[in-house]
Amino acid sequence: QSESGVVLDDVACMIGCTRSNLHVVASDKGLVVGRISFYEDGDYIDCTRMGVGGKATPPYIDKIEDIRSDAEFVLLVEKEAANMRLAEDRFYHRYPCVVITAKGQPDVATRMFLSRLTSELQIPVLGLVDSDPYGLKILSVYMSGSKNMSYDSASLTTPDIKWIGLRPSDLDKYDLPDQCRLNMTENDIKTGKELLKEEFIMKNPKWMKELQIMVKTKKKAEIQALSSFGFQYITEEYLPRKLEEGDWI
Repeated sequence: QSESGVVLDDVACMIGCTRSNLHVVASDKGLVVGRISFYEDGDYIDCTRMGVGGKATPPYIDKIEDIRSDAEFVLLVEKEAANMRLAEDRFYHRYPCVVITAKGQPDVATRMFLSRLTSELQIPVLGLVDSDPYGLKILSVYMSGSKNMSYDSASLTTPDIKWIGLRPSDLDKYDLPDQCRLNMTENDIKTGKELLKEEFIMKNPKWMKELQIMVKTKKKAEIQALSSFGFQYITEEYLPRKLEEGDWI
């Protein structure tokens, strides 16, 4: 698939269009759940009724019409497990939001859907990722796109994403147990140091400070580490406290 993806990128670039204009997209792996409804190719979709699995992000964004939402923010989640916990606990009923995940590395359909959503709804996007260099790299793809698809970036990027967690400073703030704090590998540390030179980090002093903590302590943690306090800790304690304190950067 990676080879065919490169060819598709080249063809789209040559004729000055996007991948979706070619009507060739990778299989959608993203999920959306929460306070949003829309019509997809004539079918009415209500994402509050999608259950724990959520709704697959639509592969053809031009077939989406009449987006409606009373959400106050989008919660962009790196991991499917965290997404399922949020969906199972109906987090979006207590805190009006739309929850989106691409289950790891962002796919084109999810990036395009997020960009369209934030453009139309004009609400903030809060990123919930692992406290490691790869969590930040995932946010950077949503924010500024992947280098091999820069020509497609207008419809694929969401530049102003706020980082709500899991942040390096949270490890001490929330007294994360030592067994949940993983040692960074040499490659992790190298990637972290390289990220310190990236524009999206350098232009945000607070992000820079967090990344410096990570590189200095050489510790990382997954979102799932919060479940060491209980399965519902993320929805009952961690995120509510973050939202009430306005603790995002």
